[in-house]
Amino acid sequence: MTRQAVQEAVPDVRAPALPSPPGGSAARGRMAYWPTLACLAVLLCAAYLARRHWPTVEHGALRLAVADPGWLLVGAAAAVCTWGASALAQQGAVPRRLPGARLVAAQFAACAANHLVPAGLGAGAVNLRFLMRCGLSAGRSAGALAVKATAGATVRLVLIAVLAPLCPGLLRVPRVSPAALAAVLGAAALLAAVLTGPLRPRCRQALASVLPEIRAVHACPARAAALWGGSLAFAVLHCLVLLSVGQAVGLPLPPYQVALLYLAASGAAALLPTPGGLGSLDAALALGLTVAGAPAATAASAVLGYRLLTVWLPLLPGLAVLALLVRRKAL
Repeated sequence: MTRQAVQEAVPDVRAPALPSPPGGSAARGRMAYWPTLACLAVLLCAAYLARRHWPTVEHGALRLAVADPGWLLVGAAAAVCTWGASALAQQGAVPRRLPGARLVAAQFAACAANHLVPAGLGAGAVNLRFLMRCGLSAGRSAGALAVKATAGATVRLVLIAVLAPLCPGLLRVPRVSPAALAAVLGAAALLAAVLTGPLRPRCRQALASVLPEIRAVHACPARAAALWGGSLAFAVLHCLVLLSVGQAVGLPLPPYQVALLYLAASGAAALLPTPGGLGSLDAALALGLTVAGAPAATAASAVLGYRLLTVWLPLLPGLAVLALLVRRKAL
């Protein structure tokens, strides 16, 4: 029997291709559209504010150029230690031992990626890939990231609750212009639409998966200590960076007031999906420092110095480490 006859005699048993779910690509496009739109809106508002207050920003940059180098070195050392604190918290959120050097390198790379992608997606993607490369399943890796994020948010809220009684009236809502109020309300409405719309199923799924992981962490005291200790150290070290820069530029505010303003501003900025809080954290922190009594130029200088040590100086080395980890298949 010839080959052609055999092919005609044997039926084709290959399974037909399954049709793609209706509206699948459109739904994914809508889910990517809303966060991008919110990010652009916040960045445009930040650019408008920077343009409007450009003389203050320029004067703050000049003041930072002649700041005390000793205090700036202290702030730089605290910024470097934040990556170790983040690694400690991540280790506490997973059940198995992770390679220490690669874990710290992954946090460094995640910090750089987080300043390029909105809403912390860059850091989440880097850490997710790292944990999966270390042998964890996708579900366990996502659960570990959710546990770490929950611990970090809880620590910030506790620190705010502890520091707020020491600074009565500091967190009062300042008077804002109608345009700024409209921008804030618009961003809040957009965020609510995203969370209650395309992201609602994922929010429910994340909540259902994080509760068992939290119980598993607290069943092991060593893991719980690493998770909460690393989360606390991460928040305190970021406060120390801002405090050191404030001392370098002569910020006339007590340390506990500066720490409280940073924690409140970073918490508010986390609600807006900009890369690394770019624009939202800067505006909130500068406004808080100014309302608390600091000169506008000094407040701008402190915010610029904080951003310089935590974002701009580590950005290119962090991206280089990210590329190295990808090339060595650690991510």
